[in-house]
Amino acid sequence: MQNGVVAIPADIREFEGYVWQAAPEQYVQAAIRGSGVQPLIVPALEVGFDADQVLDRVDGLLISGSRTNVHPSHYGIKATEGHGPFDPARDATSMAMIRRAIERGLPLLAICRGIQELNVALGGTLANEIQELPGRSDHRKPEVPDRDEAFAVRHPIAVQPGGCLAAILEDEKPMVNSLHRQGISDLAPRLTVEALAEDETIEAVSVIDAPGFALGVQWHPEYWVGTDPTSDKIFQAFGAAVRRWRLEARPMQAAE
Repeated sequence: MQNGVVAIPADIREFEGYVWQAAPEQYVQAAIRGSGVQPLIVPALEVGFDADQVLDRVDGLLISGSRTNVHPSHYGIKATEGHGPFDPARDATSMAMIRRAIERGLPLLAICRGIQELNVALGGTLANEIQELPGRSDHRKPEVPDRDEAFAVRHPIAVQPGGCLAAILEDEKPMVNSLHRQGISDLAPRLTVEALAEDETIEAVSVIDAPGFALGVQWHPEYWVGTDPTSDKIFQAFGAAVRRWRLEARPMQAAE
């Protein structure tokens, strides 16, 4: 508890005739081992969810990746089968928490689907099947039988100088793993680009003038915590921000 509690919004999953609230194990373990914080899985609720009641009790927000996509209605596009699969309860929960976390200055780390939710929550749009766009590479999960092998396929990114990600990674030249077919199209007005792939796909963003740590990445650092310097530095920076919040900002908010 002394190192802080981090909320992770759940996904809705169906197994053996039951509906489950679930979060990927990689994110839970990355929060513990990489950031040194206690993860708390928050149920995804399409209606009746109060983000402030949850955020009052935590010290950070980790938005995970998922097999589902943000519903296009959230960014003004008519949904097709190709945009799916969807998880409307995850959309409602994550984006409400993202908006309120930013307003409160609560540390935020958004990964894969999370960076897409961050962009949409702040007024941006997404592109579907980006590998079909002119000049774009194929960022989808490689067709290999072994999951570890799929996550090991990496590509270089260009980190923008002077940004928060550059400060976190210092002089490192990151190689990252991509497993997505959607990506940021129109960048939300409150976001700035922190890193680009060679094909100009946006790989990382931060929130302009955010009162606290607020970073989104399109790749999967959670998978390589403990073995990859880039992944370790990102989760360590998030953990440090959570601890600062717990020690400094939380007492001030409680006094208000």
